[in-house]
Amino acid sequence: MSDFRSLKFLDRFRGIFIKIGIDYDVMRKILEFKLTMDQRRVPTILSDSKKRDEGNQFIKSLGLYALYGLMLIPLIVFGKQYMFQMSIVFGITMFILMTSMVSDFSSVLLDVRDKNILNTKPVGKKTIHAAKLLHIIIYMFMLTGAFVAVPVGVGLFTQGMYFTLLFLANLLLISLFIVVLTAICYLAILRFFDGETLKDAINYIQIALSVGILVGYQLLARSFTFIDFQFSYAVEWWHALIPPFWFGSTFELVLNGNYTANVAGMSLLALAVPVMAIMIYYRLIPMFEQSLQKLQSEAGKSRKSTGLDGLWARLLCRKREERVFFRFSSLMMKREREFKFKVYPSLGFSIIFPFIFLLNEMWVRSFEEVGQGGMYYYIYFTNLMIPTVVHMVTFSGKYKGSWIYRAAPIKDLGMVYSAAYKAFLARLYLPVFVFVSILFIWIFSSRIIPDLLAVLLSGIAMVLITHKLLNAGHLPFSKPIDYIQEGKTAIITLLLLLSGFFVLVHFLVRTMEYGLYIYLALLIIAIPIAWRVMFSGKKQAIREAGTSWNAPVKN
Repeated sequence: MSDFRSLKFLDRFRGIFIKIGIDYDVMRKILEFKLTMDQRRVPTILSDSKKRDEGNQFIKSLGLYALYGLMLIPLIVFGKQYMFQMSIVFGITMFILMTSMVSDFSSVLLDVRDKNILNTKPVGKKTIHAAKLLHIIIYMFMLTGAFVAVPVGVGLFTQGMYFTLLFLANLLLISLFIVVLTAICYLAILRFFDGETLKDAINYIQIALSVGILVGYQLLARSFTFIDFQFSYAVEWWHALIPPFWFGSTFELVLNGNYTANVAGMSLLALAVPVMAIMIYYRLIPMFEQSLQKLQSEAGKSRKSTGLDGLWARLLCRKREERVFFRFSSLMMKREREFKFKVYPSLGFSIIFPFIFLLNEMWVRSFEEVGQGGMYYYIYFTNLMIPTVVHMVTFSGKYKGSWIYRAAPIKDLGMVYSAAYKAFLARLYLPVFVFVSILFIWIFSSRIIPDLLAVLLSGIAMVLITHKLLNAGHLPFSKPIDYIQEGKTAIITLLLLLSGFFVLVHFLVRTMEYGLYIYLALLIIAIPIAWRVMFSGKKQAIREAGTSWNAPVKN
């Protein structure tokens, strides 16, 4: 096994570990095994890479994180308006670290593979806990270091030594805070639910983080007023609820000498909250380790198809065979964790993006003015998820089970596609669209209902176009998820621009008398015909997982 540099660095503190009752040699050997095994794990940031060479994939991913870190440089050299500059810097940094912690380090934090080995050996619990904590800290240190290495160097030359030391101290507190916060969230879930619920919750946490960060950036940016090329900051009580303000205020306090009660209070939070979180986590470690046993148990109750799925199947599918595949596709979208990992963040963005742009309008115009205008076109942002999600329908982490398509007596392969896309529309797209539409009707009144119907129909049309360009010839859930890109990025980008084309058409028909209603009539007539022609009664050449399959199908 490799003798890692991080372990050589730990060797310098061997005496400290021994003094606090940790068997250092055993802890080091555990860490050595864990780091060696982790070399095979592919980080999320490289998960879409088509070619994966041998070697430590995490180390290779650090280059991308370093590239992302360059975005911080303009904020650091901006000047000495630290409350603005550093709050934005730490907001971006916390987003990168938190999403990486959830997506990549959850497998480290929740690792139970070694329990069957270590629990049967004379290894102290304190040593095991120390190994796990150091395992996470090593990776967080490497990730944080790669992300901020260049910005820290730039800050040293442009802002001075005190700025750099304060920057590093805040980064240390942020890293510890994120690790502990994630662990406490997982502990709370494991105390009341089973391991399968936690695995599902990781997906939802990623969505909440993505959406929360988008909203947080808006609140963060709107907290500052730009006048004569200077940012002025007006403290509000809710700013104390946004952690980037805590760490940004330390620069305002130390470097700008702003000793007001609000700045001092938030600076105190920057130090007190991470320290208290670490103390709480230390006390909860035994409970956390005990709760992790649930991850080794099977899921509690099997989850069956809901009555709502059956209702949608009866409403949308005419043939019994199509209803069967509708329920199958619905269950796959509900249970396939890799599918949800890729798709659900897109759903979250589709919900929040229309309101982000409306919020920007409401900062400069009244609610009544916005409601009387034409900003309802922003609802087309809900359709941006369609190309990505429809393309994802062909992929699965369990793609080897696609042999069922060969074994089952399927009379019409077109119904498999049709059922899968109807399941997507009913289960994922329609709930998002209805939710956003209700809020838009509240803002813009019922006058936009015909426009909303046009948006809905254009979304269905995009499903057909996406299938034709990306998915034709590949059965649903039949391709390995590791090869999701396959050179389709340009086509997906083109399909995203297609949504803009529908916006333009919608705007043009709106300028003509009865134009919108004629447009609706054309869509209502054309979509069922196109759907039937594309999916009904055709023999199709199916390429499953990259293997050609031209099994004849009798109509």
